[in-house]
Amino acid sequence: MELKKDNWIKGGSFIINDQTPNDVFTPEDFTEEQTMMKEALQEFIDREVWPHKDRFEKKDYALTKEIMEKIGELGFLGVSVPEAYGGLGMDFVSTMLVCDYVSGATGAVSTAFGAHTGIGTLPILLYGTEKQKKKYVTKLVSGEWFGSYCLTEPGAGSDANSGKTKAVLSDDGTHYSLSGQKMWISNAGFASVFIVFARIEDDKNITGFIVPKDDSNGITLGDEENKLGLHSSSTRQVFFNETKVPVENMLAGRGEGFKIAMNSLNVGRIKLGVACLDAQRRIATASVKYANERIQFNKPIAQFGAIKEKLAQIATSTYAGESTCYRAAYDVEKRIQSFIAEGLSHQEAELKGVEDFAIECSLLKVGASEDIQNTADHGIQIMGGMGFSADMPMESAWRDSRIGRIYEGTNEINRMLSVGMLLKKGMKGQLDLMSSVMKATTSIKEVTSIPKDMGGILAEERRLLSNFKQLFIVLTGNAAQKYGDKLEAHQQVLLALADIFIEIYFTESTILRTLKNCERSGEESQKIQIAMTKSYLYEASDIIAKKGKEVILNICKGDEQKQFLEILNKKLQYKEYPDIIGLKTQVADKMIEENCYCF
Repeated sequence: MELKKDNWIKGGSFIINDQTPNDVFTPEDFTEEQTMMKEALQEFIDREVWPHKDRFEKKDYALTKEIMEKIGELGFLGVSVPEAYGGLGMDFVSTMLVCDYVSGATGAVSTAFGAHTGIGTLPILLYGTEKQKKKYVTKLVSGEWFGSYCLTEPGAGSDANSGKTKAVLSDDGTHYSLSGQKMWISNAGFASVFIVFARIEDDKNITGFIVPKDDSNGITLGDEENKLGLHSSSTRQVFFNETKVPVENMLAGRGEGFKIAMNSLNVGRIKLGVACLDAQRRIATASVKYANERIQFNKPIAQFGAIKEKLAQIATSTYAGESTCYRAAYDVEKRIQSFIAEGLSHQEAELKGVEDFAIECSLLKVGASEDIQNTADHGIQIMGGMGFSADMPMESAWRDSRIGRIYEGTNEINRMLSVGMLLKKGMKGQLDLMSSVMKATTSIKEVTSIPKDMGGILAEERRLLSNFKQLFIVLTGNAAQKYGDKLEAHQQVLLALADIFIEIYFTESTILRTLKNCERSGEESQKIQIAMTKSYLYEASDIIAKKGKEVILNICKGDEQKQFLEILNKKLQYKEYPDIIGLKTQVADKMIEENCYCF
């Protein structure tokens, strides 16, 4: 994968800078090696996982561990891990691809894989000493050992740094004694190594430790949790009672645990986004196959407009999610390469590369996790009563997808983080946000009744996207001006701004993917993709109108409010409105013809 230095893009900059189709990576850009990996994973999941869906729903934890061991034998537990520690040493896009295609068949395997390869392994890889990496990472990569991440406590959820687990240094200074309770710990039942966060004395921040599983060392497990979904994902409480941990098992330095936890979550967020994609594809295919086979009123229900509406929505959100996830993955990889070029080690570069795109990680996590839930809900509705049956895979897909809105920081937390991080980047001078606010404030008031014609493919959509960005920048700037450093206390304003932010990122990614493929394959070959892109933007425009109005009504009064409402309405006005129902019908008809998700 060739990376050009002049194409390096900073995290969050998409909101103030326009990008070209050649700046993004799309699934159509997979290399031959990546395509082979994808096909190998699809074949493995279809052979080893999908036929055993019923066992996963009956809490067969041993089966989950067995599948994880087989994934390790294939080498996919260490895709991005350097070869020096037993991994494949591949790029970030390939890491995302593997996470994508491992995760679609069942949430149990998806969670086990994500917890192990992400928060169970990365803290050691990114923050561990050479000795720690040699000792632990090599075995975690092979699947000989499995990792688990112990952060959440009964009183410390979203406020991760408030944990009460204590670490007390021994009198001889050789070890710490850990005591405390952790809950909702994925992979706890078969983990060999725990990443545990505890507080030393009255430190402001928690500290991370590598703790091998040893029942004789004060470590006990609670019973497996009864959960709404993820039935074969081992989730247990872990209790530490004066568990002795050698001082050399501290991760990074004293008080560095909160930093480790937050950066691990950034990686988890972007991977959670891509982990939703193959589940969406499978739901889309299962839905259209059922709709083609189910006969009512003497014809397949796929021929009814109400069903076509849902099929089109499923396909469109999946296409948009793919576009956004792989764009973000490539941006992160380019940033990693830029840091390596500056002299950083691969681990340091990956850490800083993902951290730089923390905004996009949060946006992706929220958008994708809500799209998969909506997709599963549509799938159930298409199947009707059969969709509600536990004997059908759609029901478990709906239950498993629900956790995505809670994992890696709730969607509410991530919405507020995304806007907050953007403003902080502006304040630190990492993004020229202030100039963008001033420029957008000036230009946005130049409203005319006849929109400017940009010309070319998706001209209307590109013009509207530019207006979306202007609106977001101006509204965010005005909200920050009104509330100052108290803005974070106005959570409903931040949530509304974040919804606009998300729609802009997903819309732009979808437009750029479609344009890129039009340039290389011709407009006619992308007819349905163009229809999905237009349809997605139309829906995004409605969301932006609603959320933009909420913000305006809160931050403005009197004549200023009226002026901003007028601007909002005119900036979201089409020059010529598309036939949205016609576009959705085109998308659905293509799926019906192919009898699968085919984009």
